[in-house]
Amino acid sequence: MSLSQEPQKPQLAPQSPSQFAPDEPGRFPGWRNLPRRSRGLSLRTLVILRWMAIAGQSATIGVATLYFHFDLPLWGCLAAIAASVAMNLNATERLKRTDGSLPDGGLTAAHLGFDILQLSVLLGLTGGLQNPFCLLLVAPVTVAAASLPGRQAALMGLLVLAATVSLFFVSLPLPWQAGTELNLPPLYKFGIGLALVTGVIFTSAYAWRVAADAEKLELALATTQDVLQREQRLAALGGLAAAAAHELGTPLATIQVVAKELLRASPRDGPAAEDAALILQQAERCRDILKRLSQQPEEGESAFAEVGLKALLEEVVEPHRGFDLEFEVSVRTGSGEPAPRVRRLPEVIHGLSTLVENAADFAATKVRVRAIVDAGFIEIEVVDDGPGFPADILPRLGEPYVTSRPQGKARRALSAQIAASVAAATPGRKGKKATKSQPAPETIAPSQGGMGLGFFIARTLLERTGGKVFVGPGDGGQTPAKGQTAVKGSPKGARVAVRWPRPALEVSS
Repeated sequence: MSLSQEPQKPQLAPQSPSQFAPDEPGRFPGWRNLPRRSRGLSLRTLVILRWMAIAGQSATIGVATLYFHFDLPLWGCLAAIAASVAMNLNATERLKRTDGSLPDGGLTAAHLGFDILQLSVLLGLTGGLQNPFCLLLVAPVTVAAASLPGRQAALMGLLVLAATVSLFFVSLPLPWQAGTELNLPPLYKFGIGLALVTGVIFTSAYAWRVAADAEKLELALATTQDVLQREQRLAALGGLAAAAAHELGTPLATIQVVAKELLRASPRDGPAAEDAALILQQAERCRDILKRLSQQPEEGESAFAEVGLKALLEEVVEPHRGFDLEFEVSVRTGSGEPAPRVRRLPEVIHGLSTLVENAADFAATKVRVRAIVDAGFIEIEVVDDGPGFPADILPRLGEPYVTSRPQGKARRALSAQIAASVAAATPGRKGKKATKSQPAPETIAPSQGGMGLGFFIARTLLERTGGKVFVGPGDGGQTPAKGQTAVKGSPKGARVAVRWPRPALEVSS
């Protein structure tokens, strides 16, 4: 997610047909995206659900026959229940041969379709839409909407719709007490069918939406975990490089001493002297490489596990300099005390880098990164002078898959530099008069439109370290001078602040 957004309609990056496209605000997902969301239920879960349905159907028929003495078509009802029992026994045998804990979309659709048909037969034998238990037709469609891909879930809905229409026209009379007959008017039966169809549509759409949101959140959390693991691997790699440089220093020094002795003992112009000089040269090169490796370890040495607060801010800002933006980095402490030393955590580095990158993408001329140190907290704020947060995006900042990100400023500048280099490297032909300069074709920069996870990941990582993220309008990247007010209508930019309790970030002395 970006920190600030252009007021015009966002330009979304094209989605490949094989990718899952998150829903856009105010739009329904395309039909082609529906089948790529869920994986179905496990066979074990389906067996358990059907045993529960068999127990409920058997108890209902038993109570209606033995207690209320309703004249039911008992053998037909028992045959429908026996078919369900046979289906479940077959599924139980399959469980013994395969791993029933894995979800299977096709198998789930087949079992739910059977349940719909079996329940429809039972309802047809016991009154059709006049039977109050026709409401149970909603259950299989709800399960399908929550667990199946779109086409299969829609197929289950159509099957229930067909069953409802069939029960309206074809069904046995509703069983009632002996000597009486209950006949409901057709208009009432039509109302029950319409209510059933409406319930199916509403509950399935609700279950689909909830399942889709849960899956997107799960994917976003998994992405966050992957980012954190990558940062930790990079940190471990830096520590390993420092340890290797330290361990290799001693044998490399021994090689240099022996090579110097060989050079001193060999004739000046002999081949042995040349070999010894080559060994010395390459050993010195290895020492330079090891020195560079040991100068920038990211973890493993206490000297690099903590940094000054100003140095931390400079490290975060440095990759974004050089693209026609002014970066102001400052640290403000109370009572003139020195800036504290803080822990160099991978979560903090990645989270703050994302915030600065987003601010740089939307800033017009300036980005301010400032740390405020108080007695009880350390706050780092990132303020840009861009268009700021739109009112419709601000309440949803921090949610996954909420994005309206334009092409990044860094990528636009890089593309312009490449285009200028190509133009400079292609001189005009000799002998031809200079033609009137044509306007340069518009440079197409690589799209930086993402899935809307940047700010979500940054906030998750920063809150994992004990910080709390605040967002709001900025001050245009600079605080107005005393007695001055901001120009009305000028962009105030966006402000994102992260506040930690001092013990969570500061290194205790």
